[in-house]
Amino acid sequence: MFKLPEAWVWDFWLVDDGEQYHLFFLYASRALRDPHARHYRASIGHAVSHDLVKWERVTDALVRSDAPAFDDLATWTGSVVRHPDGRWFMFYTGARLNEHGANVQSIGYAVSTDLYVWDKAPGPVLSADGVVYEKWAPAPEGNWHDEAFRDPWVFADPDGDGWHMLITARSVAGPDGDPSDRVDRGVVGHAWSADLETWELREPLSEPGTGFGQLEVFQTHGVDGRQVLLFNCLAGDASDRVKATGTEGGVWIASAESPLGPYDIAGAQRIDDPELYVGKFIDDRETGETKFLAFRN
Repeated sequence: MFKLPEAWVWDFWLVDDGEQYHLFFLYASRALRDPHARHYRASIGHAVSHDLVKWERVTDALVRSDAPAFDDLATWTGSVVRHPDGRWFMFYTGARLNEHGANVQSIGYAVSTDLYVWDKAPGPVLSADGVVYEKWAPAPEGNWHDEAFRDPWVFADPDGDGWHMLITARSVAGPDGDPSDRVDRGVVGHAWSADLETWELREPLSEPGTGFGQLEVFQTHGVDGRQVLLFNCLAGDASDRVKATGTEGGVWIASAESPLGPYDIAGAQRIDDPELYVGKFIDDRETGETKFLAFRN
């Protein structure tokens, strides 16, 4: 277990460098008192482990930038991959407030040679376009409480054709293009890169109408010979149809034909512990077993 008595700790992501496991996590001081305020004060911490059980905290990875910047409010969830030249790339969410006080999210990255010291690249490298992916708008046109475009999950193309990024995003319209459905718009956003530095925004890998207003913190992984997609959604962000099942929300697992889909999101099953959120799989280097980690919400 990893716990900081002085701080809230929540979303996280993992990477194995071949000798140690690295845990990157969001945290904020409990001096804020209000747990909801933590989201606007999040920094990215760092801990290491040899066994996925005992963790040692080390120097923080990233903090928010000075204003004005795409990440001058907070730094949020991301992922880490290694470039063929040996550099590590951390993709992360930058949050800022617009002139209306709405939370606008976009994606940037930082680079490291050792996983400890990170240098931010100029950003953002990806943002919602308002054509395929919904941008925030004030009432009465507005559909959602923020501009949801975050949680980049990056992985190498299975056939060697560059890199893919899955993104928590929302469609510009509801199922079948219905503009009146302002909730059921969550999709698996998608972008592609040849070099991890320049990114091309692409069509989503799922359609709206699967029952979720947003699908948070993706991970693709192979478990027991099956490809799956992990995502997260609280009950309050689900459609009326999903709420009617009595679900409390949490970590969801969907079957997939490949890391790039198709995904059976409408048929996703919730992991049976509503206190768990942001689940992640990681393969134990010593035993070969797939381990599941999550934080208690």
